[in-house]
Amino acid sequence: MGTVPPSPGFLEGLRERTASNDIVLIFDEVMTGFRLARGGAQEMYGITPDLTTLGKIVGGGMPVGAYGGKAEIMNKLAPLGPVYQAGTLSGNPLTMATGLATLTIIDNDAAHIQLDRAGRILEEGLKEAAAKAGVSATVNRAGSMFTVFFTDSPVTDYESALKCDTARFSTFFSGMLLQGILLPPSQFEAAFISIAHDDEAIETTIKAAGEAFKKCK
Repeated sequence: MGTVPPSPGFLEGLRERTASNDIVLIFDEVMTGFRLARGGAQEMYGITPDLTTLGKIVGGGMPVGAYGGKAEIMNKLAPLGPVYQAGTLSGNPLTMATGLATLTIIDNDAAHIQLDRAGRILEEGLKEAAAKAGVSATVNRAGSMFTVFFTDSPVTDYESALKCDTARFSTFFSGMLLQGILLPPSQFEAAFISIAHDDEAIETTIKAAGEAFKKCK
């Protein structure tokens, strides 16, 4: 459904409800892990799950997956416990090298400070560009993740995301693509920026959006 940050109290409620009922709380951080913060969404929102799953961002974009969690659960895995887990590409040298390089780059707050700053400038620029073009659009952002929704109402869940004008998004996507800006082709996908996107790239994107929005009236 795109970038839809959790409503205040939602994650806290999940943590409280699962803990009180002895249920394992799993955070899928395949998209948010290391991207929103070194500690992922759980660091950003201050919630500690029991297990966490991570995807290719661990390997700097290479195909890889990882999971981890509380010792009482992880100790169930072989050789300490009875649960056997293995993967065809587990420990792949190339993936591990790129992953280590990625983790080294984000080993301090500088990268995420840069990402959040760029994300904030982009969010504000997109909102201003839509307003100038007279187009109703909502921009949701969490750190370096964002989605432009074509609606004049807040997008807070899947149902509100479905009310967006997908035809206008398609026009916007095409308009951006013609100007060399590649966004996810679906209204219901999240877009990302990286530390490779400097101020010039952000400004170029905002300028392109201003032109693309004009085609969405």
